[in-house]
Amino acid sequence: SAVASLAQAKAQREQAQLNLSYTTVTADQPGHVVQLSAGVGQYAQSGTNLTMFVPDDIWIWANFKETQLDKMRPRQPVTVDIDAYPERTIHGHIVSVQPGSGTAFSLLPAQNATGNWVKIVQRVPVKVVLNDLPTDVALGPGMSAEVGVRVNSHPSLYEQLRRWL
Repeated sequence: SAVASLAQAKAQREQAQLNLSYTTVTADQPGHVVQLSAGVGQYAQSGTNLTMFVPDDIWIWANFKETQLDKMRPRQPVTVDIDAYPERTIHGHIVSVQPGSGTAFSLLPAQNATGNWVKIVQRVPVKVVLNDLPTDVALGPGMSAEVGVRVNSHPSLYEQLRRWL
């Protein structure tokens, strides 16, 4: 019957649209594709890397010595000097301090050999976000930068009151 043929054609169209939607790769956030390792018409297995994607949100992981962290706090202002732009200083702020050193989260954490009692200062990742990145500054993954944090050498009012009480 014509009604059954129409229903079958609609079902086939919907299946074709669904199959077509499987061929489109979308990102959950804005950014840029910086490496494309697949071409049009190629087949890919599940889990195969097709592209390298860099999000537009830019942040820096600054590895500070654990002895430098005692006065660092989220929202604290920082200055960033990027090696690619030596004449520019960019401002940002601390977002978070990772609760542990970088070696603690590596695939093979460093272990001191038996009898090795040398204490090594660890590096702790501090996430820094840039406040207003100038439009003429292009940053990418792996670029080198120096992050400076101005810490207040004077105790806060809270710390002064706590010592006094």
